[in-house]
Amino acid sequence: MKAGEVYRKTIQFCWFKLLVGVLHVVVAGILLAVMVGLSALFTSQIAGVIMFLIWLLLLGIIYYVFQHYLGYLLKAGHVAVIARAFRFGTVSDTPFRTGAQLVKQRFGNTNVYFVIDKLVAGAVKQLQNAFGNVTNILKGFPGMGALTKLGKMIIDISLGYVDECCLGYTFYNDTQNSYKSAADGVVIYAQHWKLLLKNAAVTLCVVLFAMIVVIVAMMLLLGAFFSLIGLSLKWGGLITFVLGLFIAFAIKHAFIDTWIMVKMMSTYLSVAPTTEITFDLYGKLRGMSTKFGQLIKKADIDPPPVVPVDISDENEQTKPPTPKFCLECGEILIPGAKFCGNCGNKV
Repeated sequence: MKAGEVYRKTIQFCWFKLLVGVLHVVVAGILLAVMVGLSALFTSQIAGVIMFLIWLLLLGIIYYVFQHYLGYLLKAGHVAVIARAFRFGTVSDTPFRTGAQLVKQRFGNTNVYFVIDKLVAGAVKQLQNAFGNVTNILKGFPGMGALTKLGKMIIDISLGYVDECCLGYTFYNDTQNSYKSAADGVVIYAQHWKLLLKNAAVTLCVVLFAMIVVIVAMMLLLGAFFSLIGLSLKWGGLITFVLGLFIAFAIKHAFIDTWIMVKMMSTYLSVAPTTEITFDLYGKLRGMSTKFGQLIKKADIDPPPVVPVDISDENEQTKPPTPKFCLECGEILIPGAKFCGNCGNKV
């Protein structure tokens, strides 16, 4: 199945994500109204600042609750359905119910999925840091600062979805325990990270363009609505800006982020089945990422010896060993020889 078809047939998840986002916006609006009402009881401006800070704190708590208990369940179910769609070429008529069943069968409960997700995300981030920022080559050129930042943005966007790709592999390869499949998923990422970053460049353009369109549209619609109900320009403009951002990000999370996730998983799962996972690569990645080490430990894999890896210059590792010369006649010595093959001098 193509990414577009998978996206359309699993769009039910997008609507559920939007509903969660709207609920978040509604709760934030109610709390804001309460804080404004409480601050009106005081004449001091400090009280208003304190109420605003309390509002931000409550928003953070609510966001955590929404994402931990609702967001993770939605994401896990969606990832499961997408992975099976790319594996079998079909999507259930009830994708949301199917996704919930798959998550329960694979992980037992969302806490296990939460642990694996955190370990995978941490491992991917550590590995990317070890691989090095691919934009470092631009730092030596004058006027390349903006381009370097753009390259870092591309990498950050890619990493935001790579963990979902790795977790998708736990559903794609369901013949082994979930921790082992997740570890294999990280190894597959490590072997194809350049391909994923390349596709992230296109992803960046989609994100920026779509976000600009959504934000402008929300600002115009809300501005027109508040003008119709006669809200003052001062408060109407502020409320339009705040609510417009909230709604725009809810739409981004529900539809735009989901499209990017499907595209990234499509690329990832197109190479995953044919990727040969070698045991020695486990040792190398374990030496580069403590989170990956924790992941394979939970998978009950006999940990391979840690292989120190220096990938700051990949070409250095492929160079032949430096030849040694005889101090007597200057002839090149045979590696491991105790005497010079030309003059017989002891090495």
